[in-house]
Amino acid sequence: MNSLTWDQVHARRLARHHLVKPVSGDLRKPVRDVCGVQSQVAAAAELAIGSRVKGATQEQVRAELYDRKRLVKTYSLRGTLHVHAADELALWMAAMRWKPYWRAKDSWHAHHGLTAKQGEAFVDAVREALDGECLTREELAGEVSGRVGAWAKDKLASNWGELLRPVAYLGVLCFGPVRGAKVTYVRPDRWAGLKTEVKDQPDPEESAMEIVRRYLRAYGPATHQDLARWFALRPPEAREALESLGDEVAQVEVEGRKAYVLAADEGRWPSDPSCLRLLPQYEAYVLGSGPKEVVVPKDTAARVFQHGRGRYEGAVAHQIMLVDGVVSGMWERREKGGKVEIKLESFVELDSGQTGELEREVERVGRFYGAEATLSMGRLTGKKR
Repeated sequence: MNSLTWDQVHARRLARHHLVKPVSGDLRKPVRDVCGVQSQVAAAAELAIGSRVKGATQEQVRAELYDRKRLVKTYSLRGTLHVHAADELALWMAAMRWKPYWRAKDSWHAHHGLTAKQGEAFVDAVREALDGECLTREELAGEVSGRVGAWAKDKLASNWGELLRPVAYLGVLCFGPVRGAKVTYVRPDRWAGLKTEVKDQPDPEESAMEIVRRYLRAYGPATHQDLARWFALRPPEAREALESLGDEVAQVEVEGRKAYVLAADEGRWPSDPSCLRLLPQYEAYVLGSGPKEVVVPKDTAARVFQHGRGRYEGAVAHQIMLVDGVVSGMWERREKGGKVEIKLESFVELDSGQTGELEREVERVGRFYGAEATLSMGRLTGKKR
């Protein structure tokens, strides 16, 4: 069994996430390689993608989403909004229909208090309503309820989109461009020419196993508990998924912790994790990497808990400074007078080399937003500055 250090693990994860050396050109590559980018906060997803592509701007990321349509936003992992490469949407939606998302035929209907007939009618109504249309939630609710009955309007009233998730997994719905402050929905085939409905999707189990492979490549070494948390599986299901890959996976030991990697990756371990990045909230690296106490040390977690939404969601709720693969600070951004003002609370003392990296990161964030950026240091209060 190969023995590794956490420095080696951090170094490889950072490289696989394109945080050491951003890619050039294609914005889809980092999205694929990190297994999608969480997008419940659209601006956070935009910065997460831009942080992994050399010279990328917010305008370019938005163009990929809404003009070129090579990236697409939809419900995905953990039932949460994610950005995926458009040409992989069918793969991801098929994987979402693997257990536990789709445990048995018609189970999603019963989960939402519908009969199988009502569920089928609901999906058909959404498909018809979005035929060549781009609708807000309210507009979609009106169109669907007009076709199947008033009960559908009540079901669609929730901001959490519980009843829209299974429709997305069936490949009938994804997100369109924002209209003012409102999200919109479109049909993938009409919006981007994508064949994503069930008849065009790959096998759900095979798709899910491919996602597990990709997870191990980006976030490994990982335990079955790490996989369960990330993929929203039950621990026994996650263990079964890993074991089903057979000799495609290998066990390693990281400073006393046993975990899995892809067997093809077993001998490829860089040793230097040196890297400082300013990253957004809901950052993929933090969401997927385990164990939590290594990526977010105990003292850091305690400070994060005191600030804003950190009490409820931990470090992922904040814009973070990542130093050598470990959360080492949090930051806030505001735009004022045509400039981007960044305030950073560092939890560690930075050496001269890291200070230089920080200055370059501040400049990069400014360029991403098309403005000059300034930096101030101090304890974050959460109050408007």
